[in-house]
Amino acid sequence: MTSYRIALNFEDGITRFVECRAGEKLLDAAFRHQINLPMDCSDGVCGTCKCRAETGSYDLGDDYIEDALTADEAASGLVLTCQMKPTSDCIVSVPTTSAVCKTGQQRIAAAVAGVAQHHDAAVVLELDMEGSGLAFLPGQYVNIDVPGSGASRSYSFTTAPGENRLGFLIKKQPGGLMSSWLSHAKTGDRLTLTGPMGSFYLRDTDGPLLFLAGGTGLAPFLSMLEVLARKGSTQPIHLVYGVTRDLDLVLVDALDAYVARLPGFRYTTVVADSTSAHPRTGWVTDHMPETLLGDGTIDIYLCGPPPMVDAVRSWLGEKSITPRSFHYEKFTPNLILKESA
Repeated sequence: MTSYRIALNFEDGITRFVECRAGEKLLDAAFRHQINLPMDCSDGVCGTCKCRAETGSYDLGDDYIEDALTADEAASGLVLTCQMKPTSDCIVSVPTTSAVCKTGQQRIAAAVAGVAQHHDAAVVLELDMEGSGLAFLPGQYVNIDVPGSGASRSYSFTTAPGENRLGFLIKKQPGGLMSSWLSHAKTGDRLTLTGPMGSFYLRDTDGPLLFLAGGTGLAPFLSMLEVLARKGSTQPIHLVYGVTRDLDLVLVDALDAYVARLPGFRYTTVVADSTSAHPRTGWVTDHMPETLLGDGTIDIYLCGPPPMVDAVRSWLGEKSITPRSFHYEKFTPNLILKESA
C-alpha cells in the first residue's frame, strides 16, 4: 500500500514523523500514531486543526467551509489536517507544542562505531543505531547524553536521513564534558540520543543555494549536500566555510567529493587569522559570492556561532540584499541557541 512520510514540526522544536496512507487524512494518520493534533469538529467547519504545509503535495478536497479555511489561506499553504490528504512526503508545521499533542521527543539507543580526531579542532563521531534508520530532516540535530554526567549536548547530523550509521562533527573544547568523554570513548560504548529537533533544515527548491558555515557549523550542510547529491541536483550551490585557524578547516576532502558528485556545487574556504598563509583570510562576509545575491532568487542557509550569524545578518542589511528565503541557526559549544527561518 502506498504511504507517505509526514514530518510534524512542533513549536517547541520537536519533530515527529508519521506514515500517512494514500487517501488517508493527516489528522487520522497522526491519531493512529498516538499524536493528538489540535482538533474540534474534524469536519472542516471550525478551523481548529489549521496547520501550515511547508513542503509537499496534498489534496484538501472541497468539504470544508470558507470560515474554517479561506481561499487566500489555502493558497499560502495553510491546511486543515482533518481534510488534508497527502499525495507526497510533506513537512507540516503545527502551531502548538508537542506536549499539547500528547507526544514528545524520541529516545534513541546507539553505540559508538568510530571516533576520528582532527587535530585539536574537532572530532567526527559515528554511531550505529539499534533498529531501523532514523528519520529526520537534513539540517536537524539531536541531543546526545554525555555518559555519567546527567547532561546532554546538541549536535547536527552530518549524514543523510534514514541511515543506521549516524555522523556528527563535534568541536573539541578543553575540559568540555563531551570532549573529555570522547577522549577515552571506545567502539561499542552506548549512548542515548533525543530528537530529532530543529527548524533549520533544507527546504525543497530548484533555485540557487548559498550555504554559510562557521567552524563545526559545517555539520548540517554535509547532511544537506548528501541529500542533494542523492537526488541528482544540478542547481547552483555555493558554500562559504569560515574558520578561525588553519587547523580548524576539517573535512575539506568531503567537500571535494561533493564537488565531484554535484555539478553545480562550489565552495570557498576562509581563515580569520590574518597571519595565515591561506589564500583567503578575513571573515565570511569578505568573500561572499555577490554575483549570486543580486536578483533575490537565492535561498541562504547560515549556521555558526552567534557573532558570525549576527555579522552576516548585518552585512545583508547594509547591502540591501533580500534573499528569497533566509534560514539561520546559532550555536554555542554546548547547545543550539536559536533558530529562525
